[in-house]
Order: sequence, then structure tokens, then C-alpha cells
Amino acid sequence: MTDMRKEARQVIDAALRAVLPDNAVQRALRGYTPPPGRLVLVALGKAAWQMAAAASACLGDAICDGIVITKYGHAQGPLPHLRIREAGHPMPDHNSFAATAEAIGLVRPLTAEDGVLLLISGGGSALFEKPLCTPEELTDMTAQLLRCGADIVEINTLRKRVSAVKGGRFAQLCAPACVFSIVLSDIVGDPLDMIASGPAYPDRSTAEQARAVVQKYGLRLSPAVLDLLGRPTPGRLDNVQTQITGSVRELCAAAARACADLGYEPRVLTASLGCEAREAGRFLASIAQYHAGTARPLAFLAGGETVVHVTGRGRGGRNQELALAAAEGIAGMQNAVVFSVGSDGTDGPTDAAGGLVDGATCARLAAQGVRIDAALADNDAYPALQKADGLILTGPTGTNVNDVAAVLLRPQA
Repeated sequence: MTDMRKEARQVIDAALRAVLPDNAVQRALRGYTPPPGRLVLVALGKAAWQMAAAASACLGDAICDGIVITKYGHAQGPLPHLRIREAGHPMPDHNSFAATAEAIGLVRPLTAEDGVLLLISGGGSALFEKPLCTPEELTDMTAQLLRCGADIVEINTLRKRVSAVKGGRFAQLCAPACVFSIVLSDIVGDPLDMIASGPAYPDRSTAEQARAVVQKYGLRLSPAVLDLLGRPTPGRLDNVQTQITGSVRELCAAAARACADLGYEPRVLTASLGCEAREAGRFLASIAQYHAGTARPLAFLAGGETVVHVTGRGRGGRNQELALAAAEGIAGMQNAVVFSVGSDGTDGPTDAAGGLVDGATCARLAAQGVRIDAALADNDAYPALQKADGLILTGPTGTNVNDVAAVLLRPQA
């Protein structure tokens, strides 16, 4: 069992290394010709620093000025010609608003001879924000959406309509300068108008869809916010060229290769997992049960982004909740390990990237008086996994392409 836990961590490390955005950004910039005037770089999201570093290495002094806006703890030092700013996630804060104002100040004076290199990654919705409502109204709406279990597309459908920089509006602020946008996808299906709420992509959502989200979850919003939900967003942008690079499919493929290198037969079940986290965990545990008598090493992989309906006051994240929910289903199995990890290195408002459980996890927790059902009911997976040596701690990874979960099985001794 100890060896399988070690193998699980080897798979995680190898998969995350494989999806770092460095090579992807440099591939996207092949053939790119900087404008005759000034080139301003704007990087936003959890992978912003890593993407900006790659672009800086590729373009050098062609970049005249710019700004990197990333989550607290994700910047890794100064970069030539660039201002480095850290801000709040998943809730925007004063630093989000201040950094966004700086970015707007950089692009507003640009002319048709100039250009903007826009590097987008997941997390940008919170980090890059100029609200059209009050900050308090935005915070309240975001908090309600995070608590109710809304998925990221639903959340960003509303975010775009209450923002001066989302839903293509930032590209409008850049005009007449042309925008070359490189996007690292953290949303299943790679919808460009939803990744970081589409600051430089025409909005494909509608006012009717926004209102439907409000009704679905019974959101309590101010009249001012409700009015904004009905206002039009840009349906066309003529100054933007977009290239998408990196996705959860690449993460799953990288994890599968790492499993194969360790002797497992990998099977990617899906790259669009989007159900409740604990249900996903129980489903993966059922796969382990069904294949418990395997005669050869097997690895079942699932990528995507699950959701958590927050009803308790505990501490955790969707990947930790998925792993903890799987623990009961594989209890007593000496040949099974389940893990789930967020590629950005942060899962929920914690310092963990995800969770790892095996057949002994339940017994370890029971010996310490921890009931898994009670921990899940309180959304309190972090301390439970901590007591069972089941937290995955990677630190900020420099990328953000959704999550990957896996079941590892070896023949029973």
C-alpha cells in the first residue's frame, strides 16, 4: 500500500510537470510578429506568472510594458518590463480592482500601431475585475454562487454581466490596438467566452440564461445587479486573435502516460467530469470494487471539475471531498488507491491541491474518532485527510487546466 501511495504521488508530479504552460505559450508565439508600435503584455489568472515568464523569454525587449495579475503566493519573482501584482481568489478584493485599473491604464492610450499580448488562465474572473455594481454587491453574488454548488459556466455567465472587463469588454478598452490572446483552458469543453469570463472574447451567453441561473439557485440579488444581468454584452470583436493552448485532456493524457510508465494499464474514463464531488468519489470507489480482483495493474482516470454544494462550515475543496468520499468505498482493500488533484495546486480555500486515500484510510480515521460521513456533511475534508496523511501538497504549480482524479489498482498479493 505504501508503494502505491508513492506511485500515486509520482503520477501527480509527472502529470503536473507535463502541463506547465511554458512550451505551450512559446509554441503559440511562433510566427507572431510584434506590432510596429508598442507591445503591452497583460497576464491574468493562476498561471499568469508562468505564462508571462515564457512569453518574456520568447519576446524579450519587444515587450515595452505590462502587468501580471495572479493569486497570492503564485508569483515567483520579478520579470523584465512587467509589474507583478497578486490579488484575491476565489473572491475578488481591493488588490483585484487596483491591478485591473492598472491594466486598463496601460491599454487605454494605445493606438492602431500598438498591440496587446493577453495571456489568460483560470482564476482570472476573480483576479481581474472592475465591477459595474458595488464591490459589496459583487462579493455577495459571488459568495451565493460558490455556496449553492453552481458550476463555473453558471458563475461566469453572471460575472460577465456585472463587469466592465469581462465578456469581451476588456478587448473593447484595448481598441484600436490589436489583441493577441493566448488562453490556457480550465473549463471543460474550452469555451473561450467562459475562461476567466472571456475578457477578450464575444459573449455567447444570454440575458435569459443569466436570469435562469438566478432562478435555479434562488439567488437574492439587488435591483441594480438584476438590471445589469439584462444589459447586452459585446457580440462581436474585430481587434482580437485568439489561440487556445492546454486543456484538461492534456492533463489526463499526461497522467495516463505517467501511469503507463509505472506499469499500469491506463483508461481515461472522461475529461468532462462535472457532478457533485462526493458522488464522483463514490463512483470511482465503485470502479475499484468492481475490478478488485484484477490480474494486472489498472489505472482509471477522470478529468474535469466537480462541484461542491456547501452546507457546512468546515474546511476543504472539491478534490479533497472527492477523495474522502471514495475512502469508505475502498475500505479494507489493500490493492487500491484513489486520488484527486487540482492542477493549479490549490483546492478550495486551502493550501492543499487535493486528497489521496487508500484501503486503510477509514480505519486510520476511525481510530482517531473521525466519522467520514460527518466530515463530508460539514464540508470538512481537509482536517480528516490531514489526520490520515491524505493531503496532497504541491504549492502553486504555475498551471491551471482543471482537475484529474484516478483509481490505481494492482493485483492482490
